[in-house]
Amino acid sequence: MSPVTAGVLQLLALISALALAYRPLGDHMARVYSAEKHYKPEKWIYRAIGADPSASMHWPAYLRGVLAFSAVGVLFLYALQRLQGALPGSLGFVSIDPDQAFNTAASFVANTNWQSYYGEQAMGHVVQTGGLAVQNFVSAAVGMAVAVALVRGFSRFRTGELGNFWTDLVRGTVRILLPISVVGAIVLVACGVIQNFSGIHDVGQFTGGTQQWNGGAVASQEVIKELGTNGGGYFNANSAHPFENPTPFTNLFEIFLILLIPFALTRTFGRMVGNLRQGYAILATMATIWISFTALMMWTEFAHHGPALQIAGGAMEGKETRFGIGGSAVFAVATTLTSTGAVNSFHSSYTGLGGGITMLGMQLGEIAPGGVGSGLYGMLVMAVIAVFVAGLMVGRTPEYLGKKIGIRQVKLAACYILVTPALVLCFTAVAMALPTPADSMTNSGAHGFSEILYAYTSGANNNGSAFAGLNADTQWFNTTIGIAMLLGRFLPIVFVLALAGSLAEQRPVPATSGTLRTDKPLYAGLLVATILIITGLIYFPALALGPLAEGLAT
Repeated sequence: MSPVTAGVLQLLALISALALAYRPLGDHMARVYSAEKHYKPEKWIYRAIGADPSASMHWPAYLRGVLAFSAVGVLFLYALQRLQGALPGSLGFVSIDPDQAFNTAASFVANTNWQSYYGEQAMGHVVQTGGLAVQNFVSAAVGMAVAVALVRGFSRFRTGELGNFWTDLVRGTVRILLPISVVGAIVLVACGVIQNFSGIHDVGQFTGGTQQWNGGAVASQEVIKELGTNGGGYFNANSAHPFENPTPFTNLFEIFLILLIPFALTRTFGRMVGNLRQGYAILATMATIWISFTALMMWTEFAHHGPALQIAGGAMEGKETRFGIGGSAVFAVATTLTSTGAVNSFHSSYTGLGGGITMLGMQLGEIAPGGVGSGLYGMLVMAVIAVFVAGLMVGRTPEYLGKKIGIRQVKLAACYILVTPALVLCFTAVAMALPTPADSMTNSGAHGFSEILYAYTSGANNNGSAFAGLNADTQWFNTTIGIAMLLGRFLPIVFVLALAGSLAEQRPVPATSGTLRTDKPLYAGLLVATILIITGLIYFPALALGPLAEGLAT
């Protein structure tokens, strides 16, 4: 079987698995967020944190809950890292430096999981399991809660109430993420992923010294790392490490976990607004972009330029032979079109155009299908912009799901769209202008620029992957990327919740013969075009200086 055929078959198997899980999981999540009954363990949690699960919140109160919970998470994870040297199960590792501890705390709370350290050489069992793995769960649950709040904004009328943040947070963790993670961890352990609390031990003598490895609760962290679109690996090699991702089957299973909830949330959206066809339209938009990017990535990496690549059957540099080009390309697109950031190959070694595709995937806003929760609310914001554009073209007030899209809604949507590119481009410009940050670049020219552009694109978009040619473990990059991650996560959430509140207060607008049908292929095509045009207008000059220039030169 040729490598191209194998890659296509893997893609078809992945699509089939996602299609089988789409309906039951999407319906289950809709029931979870609409249920009236609280389970007994959930009541214990509410009592422990002092929350009233029956109190419905307007958007400012919901936002305060999101920000307060996340701030506590940053402080707790920062303190845990700074105290690591005095904690049991630290494996002898010292406490993390202040700038790196801040960067890591911001990263995992913001659902980014950017890592400027070697996981197996820096973090002990307590920090890994009690700090990082916990944030993998709750940061994903926060994203899902915000998405559900926006959906309620579309489905409710004449009220500013968006539900209860604490209820949404706990239910998303207890009823959705935990059960799937338990099953997924069992599958990974059965397939060879390690799960233990062993210490550091020698595995053999080699020229120049001994090779050492430490164990860990890898399977349980690996499953939520992918399921929650987090991405931070137990080991520095991330999902290229055989302890995290040992076989082609686990590779495909981990891609399945990455895409599972973001795609299924479109059905949850359709259920909650009472129109499944609306969910299918959003699904079609996400799937069109994802499949197109995957096909383009496979083409660029399988294309042969020169005798070395012809002999290898494609661009194999930086890729695991266990997975090949097909498995690596599908993984790279899945992880950069979501906010996962996990890697099973070296993105810096991709072809110039291939590296550009990974960057462009993040620059779309990671909405195809995007992160857990963040992908859905990002796509719905784009949907608001698309109906606004359509309204301008036909000369009538735009409407979406029975809601008028007026000045306030468009301003909030525009702020959401512009805040992340502003962070990416401003930080990249400053880093390139200053002398010290450029010293961290392994390469010069277009590829060196791409290293820094990729780093801030990944941080501000809460992805977490890296070109890896950049030495990001400096005070400058730890601090600025940490700031970009926090602002890139929580500033957009402010605009999303404000938009949800403004929508929930409206009266229903009856559909007329002039109302744009947003559940039709025409609208899905308009939405895809809107996304690509906006992203192109914002990022094309920067992409032209980096991956496009490199790709055209080879």
